[in-house]
Amino acid sequence: MGLSSDTGAGLRIFVLILLIVVLFFGGMVWFDYLGIINAREQIAFVYALINREEGLQIDDKDHVFLLEHERFNKMREALDIKEEELNRISEELAMRDIEIRQRVEILGEREKALLERENSFNVRTLLYDNKIANLEQSSRYLTGMHPNNARDILLQMNDQDVIDLLRVTERLSQEAGEMSLVSFWLSLMPPERSASIKRKMTIKPNELGT
Repeated sequence: MGLSSDTGAGLRIFVLILLIVVLFFGGMVWFDYLGIINAREQIAFVYALINREEGLQIDDKDHVFLLEHERFNKMREALDIKEEELNRISEELAMRDIEIRQRVEILGEREKALLERENSFNVRTLLYDNKIANLEQSSRYLTGMHPNNARDILLQMNDQDVIDLLRVTERLSQEAGEMSLVSFWLSLMPPERSASIKRKMTIKPNELGT
């Protein structure tokens, strides 16, 4: 009877000790899994026993791979967004390049038109200056010759050339402070021709000799 009681008491003590050990290591495994403590090296044999006997695997590799996978996904999303932004910027730059090229072409055409207009103006100015110079020279020739000879030359010219020459002669006489021969030349012409020239000189503004 006494032996049976001692055996039962010893068995209960053993079971209690085993339970305490199991709870101790189980608690360490749980805290290690939660990341509160790092007891993997100290209780590595317990992991080995658990993995071998119960087929449980507590491995942080899956957790690490999951974090890396999430990080990779985030990086890929960021790169996709960056790529879209770069594509948008590239399209905007392409559109601006087209607009700039079009504006350069328009400015080139305008510059060409202005250059042509300037050249045309220079040519007209040169012709005008040459005409004035020629008229001034002709006026001096006529003024220096006999009035009848000057009249004969004027009668051979058309009305517009006569008007231009008479206006230049009038201007040169005023600049020199001398009496103009224009009225005298007109008095030597036939009345109809003289009247026609006077009428045209009155109607048309003085474009030459000013």
